[in-house]
Amino acid sequence: MTPDERAEKAAQAMWRSDDASKWIGMTLVEVKEATATLKLIVEKHHCNGHGSCHGGVIYSLADSAFAFACNSRNQVTVAQHNTITYLAPGLLNDQLSAHAVETSLIDRTGIYDVRVTNQNGDVIAEFRGCSRTIKGQLFEE
Repeated sequence: MTPDERAEKAAQAMWRSDDASKWIGMTLVEVKEATATLKLIVEKHHCNGHGSCHGGVIYSLADSAFAFACNSRNQVTVAQHNTITYLAPGLLNDQLSAHAVETSLIDRTGIYDVRVTNQNGDVIAEFRGCSRTIKGQLFEE
């Protein structure tokens, strides 16, 4: 099995049980080893009192992309800590895309950068996640 085939199989195993991401309205676009992309169309129920996409929804999109990227090697991996910087609002009907990329992996600790953009390529948020690999696999190998 190639690394990207493993990543796809791990993603499908995770996606089957990821009720939160599906409930929010995310779509899994692509997963390869150490990277992942998810999308979300901003609907009325995603908007806050200012009429823009709630920061928690944007955070959740970035966090899910991070999760799929850091679990792409079929090793159960969880978040240690994450930060996000909001740069522009997501607006009603925007198509937001979160693309996660691994920047470092040493032993069981990884660092991932996630950029959230809209359909025009405007940067909405930058997220950095630190992961920790624990015991277990997403599927039997």
